[in-house]
Amino acid sequence: MAKPTIVLIHGLFVTKHSWQPWVEHYQAKGYTVLAPAWPGRDHSVAALQQRANDPALAQHDLRESIDVHAQFVQSLPEKPIVIGHSMGGLITQILANRQLISAGVAIDSAPPQGVISTKWSFIKSALPMINPLRSASKPYTMPFEHFQYTFVNGMPLAEQQAIYQSQVVPESLKNLRQSLTSVSKVDFKADHAPLLLIAGEIDQIIPASLNYSNYRKYRHSRSLTDFKQFAGRNHYLVGQPNWQEVADYVLNWVETKALAQQAVAQ
Repeated sequence: MAKPTIVLIHGLFVTKHSWQPWVEHYQAKGYTVLAPAWPGRDHSVAALQQRANDPALAQHDLRESIDVHAQFVQSLPEKPIVIGHSMGGLITQILANRQLISAGVAIDSAPPQGVISTKWSFIKSALPMINPLRSASKPYTMPFEHFQYTFVNGMPLAEQQAIYQSQVVPESLKNLRQSLTSVSKVDFKADHAPLLLIAGEIDQIIPASLNYSNYRKYRHSRSLTDFKQFAGRNHYLVGQPNWQEVADYVLNWVETKALAQQAVAQ
């Protein structure tokens, strides 16, 4: 029996290229793996880094990004497994809610509408992007010091710098700001494909407690929803050293729980 296709959805401030190690890791296990680009992002990291003042890049928003990914998974022969990180995790939850995927994994997922945190690290991390005094007419380039705090806290300086220089690109603030609106709404009681939510213990921007609150919102759904927290992991746990541990946990969950449940249902 052919293995299902895996679709990887990246988050804000990075590109599809951030998934390349995961693509190769899963391909080596016999899976077809696709990592689509967000609108306006189908370019090299270097090319996008040169567009820090490009108003066209700033016009893309979350509604468009969700629709593009929904159209992408619907274009495939069968419903895929979707794994999303950060804002890509939120898109994964929305695609699961729309019953467009066979299984979903949301890693350090940006919260759907109505799921909030009062932790200072969450507020501090998001404030520069949601500040209404900051114009959304041009892309936002996250300063390295804020990236250190928000994405890669706890890692050696050289690793933080390497990730920032090789992966981080300017971002449309409309992508993040629309996540605070009904664009990000999820019906938590509705039936959905098997869904796993993953948290990093020391994540600053999406604290583990916020991930858990997100997971608990599904408690009245009849569908399979699981939660896993990884100790010592920050927001960029998909690229931290030993990221393979996370990738293999995800694949094991998919194979032993999500796909097994579907086989029983059939």
